[in-house]
Amino acid sequence: MPFPAQRPRRLRTTAAIRELVRETALSPRDFVWPLFFHASIDEARPVATMPGVFQLPVKAAAKVAKEAHHRGIGGVLLFGLPATKDARGSSALDPQGPVPRAVAEMKTAVPELLVVTDVCVDEYTDHGHCGLLRKMKNGEMQVDNDSTLEVLAEMAVLHARAGADVVAPSDMMDGRVARIRRGLDESGFESTSLLSYAVKYASSFYGPFRDAADCAPQFGDRSGYQMDPANAREALREARLDEEEGADMLMVKPALAYLDVIRAVRMATTLPLFAYNVSGEYSMLKAAAKAGMLDYGRAMMEILVSIRRAGADAILTYHAMEAAEALGA
Repeated sequence: MPFPAQRPRRLRTTAAIRELVRETALSPRDFVWPLFFHASIDEARPVATMPGVFQLPVKAAAKVAKEAHHRGIGGVLLFGLPATKDARGSSALDPQGPVPRAVAEMKTAVPELLVVTDVCVDEYTDHGHCGLLRKMKNGEMQVDNDSTLEVLAEMAVLHARAGADVVAPSDMMDGRVARIRRGLDESGFESTSLLSYAVKYASSFYGPFRDAADCAPQFGDRSGYQMDPANAREALREARLDEEEGADMLMVKPALAYLDVIRAVRMATTLPLFAYNVSGEYSMLKAAAKAGMLDYGRAMMEILVSIRRAGADAILTYHAMEAAEALGA
C-alpha cells in the first residue's frame, strides 16, 4: 500500500518546524502568581506541603512585586493571613490588614503590576468557612448567604481603595457578584474589575492551600456552597449567572481535573476565562518529581499548555515564576 501524500510526521522532524506550527503558546503574561501575606511574621515561612511556596511578611511585598514584574508575570493574586480571627471575620475589614497593606506596597513599588485580591472570609474566620454562620432550628450551624454578601462587598471596596486592580470573590455565595459590583460602583470604583470564581468545585485538591492560608474548616466541609465535582452543566449556569450580574472575567477552579469544564465554559462565554492550577495539583507534581517519577520541568509545562489548550486565557498557578524562567523570561 503506498504512503499517503500527506504525512503529518514531516511537521515534527525538527524543533524549528515544531515551534513554527505549534497551536498553543505559553507566555509569562499568561500567569497569575498566588501569594500569601501574613500579618504577624517578619521573615518568610515555608509551607511544608507546598515546596517552594512561602507565607510572606508584608514588608516583602515590594520586593516580590519587582520580581514578578522582572519575569513578565501577568499579575499576582493576594491572600491574607490576619493577626486575629473571629466568627465574623472582622479582620477582613481592617484597612491595616495584610492584603490592603501588601497591595499598597506593591502598587507603590511597581504601579504597572496587575494586582488581584481574593475576596473571601475563610482566612479571617475562626471556623474557616467562606461565609458568616447562623444557627438553624435544629441547632446546626450553616453559612448565611445574604449577610455574607455585605461583608464581601465591604471587603472588595477596601481592597480597591488600597489600589487593587481586580477583586476576585472566591466564596461561592449566591448573588455576590451583583452585590460587590454595586458596592464598588457606589464607592467610586467603577474601573475596578471583577474576576469571579464562577465555577469552583468542592475539590480534594485544596488541601495544601488550606495549610498555606490557615483556613481549613473547623467543622463539616464546603460542599454546601461549592460545586459537586460530578456536575458540568451546572458550571454553565454558574458562569451565566455571574456574567449577567456583572463579572468582567470568569474562573474555573481547579484546572487539571476539570479541563472539560474549562472547554465548556470557554464555548459558552466571550468573557476572559481564567483557570486556577491549584495547590494539590502543584504539590503532587513536586512530590512525583522528588520521587524521581517524572521530569518536573517538562511535566509542568505540559500541564500549563493543557490548561491553555482547553480554553483558558490565563492561568493562576504556583508554578508562575518557574514557568516564566523556563520560557526564558
